[in-house]
Amino acid sequence: MEKLDWKNLPFGYLKTDYNVRCFHKDGKWGKPEVSESEYIDIHIAATGLHYGQEAFEGLKAYMGKDGKIRLFRWEENAKRLLQSADGIKMAQVPVDLFREAIMKAINLNRKFVPPYGSGATLYIRPLLYGSGAEVGVKPAAEYTFIVFVTPVGPYFKEGIKPVNMLICRDVDRAAPFGTGSFKVGGNYAASMRAIIEAKNGGYSSTIFLDAKEKKYIDECGPANF
Repeated sequence: MEKLDWKNLPFGYLKTDYNVRCFHKDGKWGKPEVSESEYIDIHIAATGLHYGQEAFEGLKAYMGKDGKIRLFRWEENAKRLLQSADGIKMAQVPVDLFREAIMKAINLNRKFVPPYGSGATLYIRPLLYGSGAEVGVKPAAEYTFIVFVTPVGPYFKEGIKPVNMLICRDVDRAAPFGTGSFKVGGNYAASMRAIIEAKNGGYSSTIFLDAKEKKYIDECGPANF
């Protein structure tokens, strides 16, 4: 492991040693498996590629002053993944499996947890997608759940300070009765035009207004409003 400049880490991806994978087949989840590979084998007709059956979470592990690693409300992330999976008809990841996978990924990559006081954290990315092959528009019969981790700096380079946001009026982040309330990849794809416009204009990110009346704040670019 190369020596990392913990205080100047970007918010991006750095390779760590291990990730955790689990597969849903024949109506049930298998046991978590540990992998050293950054890559996945995926069927060319996987529903995650063609029909957007994909959801993810993002949470962080913090090194305490006492040398203990702590998470913030991981149970809420597990619940939200359950909601997202149900919203686009994927196999749901049980809370116990979610916990086992994230804890295993953290412990296996403990040396990548940034030290206390560095301002950096270990970002945890649980990912769920339809890996079963379908050509007709219908839910997959098989699903893959992966947890990988990477050390990151602050999401906004300015740190914990006010940032300038572009109020976007010509792109809708979500539609009434759509998938906007679920943490699925398609929502992020839909926001990229506005995010690029904001970055080009010198803003840190975007604020999206409600699609119906354009009166209320609906969400912001990083989807954490």
